[in-house]
Amino acid sequence: MSPHPAQVSEGELRPPAPAPERVVLTPPLSLEGGLAAEHRAPNIVQRLLSLFKDLRAGSDLTYFQLNCLEFGEEPMIGIFLPLRFLDVILPPLFNMPKSQLQCYGEAVYCIAEDMVGKCARGKSSLERFTSVVAWSISTTRPPMLGLAPYNPVLGETHHVSRGTLNVLLEQVSHHPPVAALHATDTEKNVELTWCQNPVPRFTGTSIETLIQGKRQMRLLSFGECYEMDAPTLSIKLFPVPSTDWTGNVSISCKESGLEADLCYYKSHSFLGFGSNPRSVKGKIFHSRTLMTVYEIYGQWDRTVMLRDVHSGKATVLYNAMESISKLRSPILKEPEGLLPTESAMLWAEVSQGILKRDWEGAREAKKCIEERERNLQAERSAKGDTWVPKYFKLEQTKNGGWECWPKQQAVPTAPIVVPS
Repeated sequence: MSPHPAQVSEGELRPPAPAPERVVLTPPLSLEGGLAAEHRAPNIVQRLLSLFKDLRAGSDLTYFQLNCLEFGEEPMIGIFLPLRFLDVILPPLFNMPKSQLQCYGEAVYCIAEDMVGKCARGKSSLERFTSVVAWSISTTRPPMLGLAPYNPVLGETHHVSRGTLNVLLEQVSHHPPVAALHATDTEKNVELTWCQNPVPRFTGTSIETLIQGKRQMRLLSFGECYEMDAPTLSIKLFPVPSTDWTGNVSISCKESGLEADLCYYKSHSFLGFGSNPRSVKGKIFHSRTLMTVYEIYGQWDRTVMLRDVHSGKATVLYNAMESISKLRSPILKEPEGLLPTESAMLWAEVSQGILKRDWEGAREAKKCIEERERNLQAERSAKGDTWVPKYFKLEQTKNGGWECWPKQQAVPTAPIVVPS
């Protein structure tokens, strides 16, 4: 492995810290209610015109960088389309009022059921494995077509607690965009680590964003580590725009010898009518013998079933309405504990502008953040300094991917909490 090319000075990002009341926390992406129900995007004509507002003579129009959402995703990510305004910031009319780090975090701490606890309470390795599969499906959230979260700045963090589960995220690289997540629950003896690098690909009629990197769940009481990846965010441009999750997901546990293969896809009924773009199918099997134990089928935004291949008995593996519907929004509990790099504080002025539909104010606030980041990068380059993540170690793998490890053994309680 080769070390990250930009790692020397630690914790250099020091954005001006607004007063605690300037923290803006919005509803999570949810199956029902949530941000999609409370925030509506402006009309498409107004949004398209806003793209040209800051266009300057001589701008390079070879590629157009556009942020697109995962789920959120997220989604969610910097996508390159055939036009690029290098001197133009993506207008806030195209943003939802939250950072991509918050969208990643919500997939872990915003959930109606204690699915992480259920994984730790399983009495057998097979029961624990099926619970982990259900939890993995629960991290898939409905995307918001046409709206993107903010692209996190280098060193940005997001720290939230839900019960005894403490979650910390950090943007550990900006080019390429790499986000790291560490979550611990010392009461249930569970640890989560994620390292995610979205890689977009333009296919002509759609944009597919592969979420590279691994997600790991460790059930420390059983000495088990579950490793999994994420589905692909597919943004269809023609003939009818749509956004959804597609592709294959693998989940494995070396200690138990169990594996699962899932496929997210659009199902088709007779003559193409009655299709469901949010279908999932797969199986759980023994890795040594390849013998299938369970078959998985259903819709990840409704109900996913688990069928025993030997008895034929089917049971509910995952119920989306019970797990990701009408989720509660995080709240600020201890303002004095906020990090100066906290997403909800860093982007507060932009989010307030979006929520109030003060598009000019939001645009100026966003421009200030991004210009400050460019200035910091220029200062580091002039001094010959490089940047090091504060909470994670980051390395590039031989195949060009990225791996992250937390520097802390356990995540402390956060100043932002999800009400029980």
